[in-house]
Amino acid sequence: MLQDDGAPAHASPEPWAEPLATALLVLADGTILEGFGIGKTGIAEGEVCFNTAMTGYQEILTDPSYAGQIVTFTFPHIGNVGTNDEDLESLDAAPASGVRGVVIASAVTQPSSWRSSSHLDAWLSARGIVGITGVDTRALTARIRDNGMPNAVIANDPDGRFDREALKAQAAALAPMEGLDLVPPVTSRENSAWTETVWAVQGGYGKRELGQGFRVVAIDYGVKRNILRLLAEAGCDVTVVPATTSAEEILALKPDGVFLSNGPGDPAATGAYAVPVIRKLLDQRVPTFGICLGHQLMGLALGGRTVKMAQGHHGANHPVKDKTTGKVEIVSMNHGFAVDPASLPGNAVETHVSLFDGSNCGLTLSDRPAFSVQHHPEASPGPKDSHYLFERFVTLMRENKPETEMAGR
Repeated sequence: MLQDDGAPAHASPEPWAEPLATALLVLADGTILEGFGIGKTGIAEGEVCFNTAMTGYQEILTDPSYAGQIVTFTFPHIGNVGTNDEDLESLDAAPASGVRGVVIASAVTQPSSWRSSSHLDAWLSARGIVGITGVDTRALTARIRDNGMPNAVIANDPDGRFDREALKAQAAALAPMEGLDLVPPVTSRENSAWTETVWAVQGGYGKRELGQGFRVVAIDYGVKRNILRLLAEAGCDVTVVPATTSAEEILALKPDGVFLSNGPGDPAATGAYAVPVIRKLLDQRVPTFGICLGHQLMGLALGGRTVKMAQGHHGANHPVKDKTTGKVEIVSMNHGFAVDPASLPGNAVETHVSLFDGSNCGLTLSDRPAFSVQHHPEASPGPKDSHYLFERFVTLMRENKPETEMAGR
């Protein structure tokens, strides 16, 4: 259309168009959060938790302890350093992850790191993780803080077609985390030897020669790779065994020590088969070290109980006091259940406590060579303040090994 002077007339302004929502996070109470899809298209379901770590998103998203959960990152810039083939924490490197979904505030930028090999979007798709961006994660975190971790459904459809009522019904019908044994899908299927050591800028991961170290059997409830690397780095010949391995099979491997790994789900449910094994190992006075779920299972094996936490502890900035030294450590946490210290017997001495809420974060036995911690000393991701615990385990094995067997160790 032309004006009287022959110049084109300005078209009428278009009405404001809202961007199409291509992903939804539907909470069990019917609340719907809209955003934009990333990763795998489709629907996933799980318990929503928040993680406060500012780094290490790839390690978090491959941590088997997150099986059955949807992770909300409080730090907005997730994916900015891309992904690579080295920062995986699940023992099985195949495209399978315990994490059901991921919630991110900002749109994912192009990778900016010399180590990156792929964009986070493509990596999530390959691993089957449904994601959503553009969510007010601060508001979601505050909601979890005040009301606890809700069940939810996360849906990603590039065309933005959702049956919202069906998604609400699906979210409302999800079973609570209490009573769920989530270890079977993430544990090893057979015994294996572990030889990989820690990463270095020059050369990547190292390799340990077996045969001269302390023989450690690691019971895999969903073990993280960097835990095994630090055990190997500390001088251990590590054999990883499935979660259902019997005490007799473990003792047949003649271990100098047993490690109880991290893992997902309700410890009381996993304890149905894990606790009798741990009790037999403790009764045989085998030096034992547990982390996270392994700590909770040791508490149960001693006759204690575990409780569901409202919001859990998930992040890499948690202050924990080591009562044996008086020092405060900043540690990595990932758990939704905790050991009730009041339920523990007299021979279980509390060694670590959270300075956030006073919850139990560690114990040692006064009459047997065993200890455990709730936090993650392997620092993947997180600070390295608690690396000394691996040396403490080696010292425990050395002190409980007959002198006649110490030659060469």
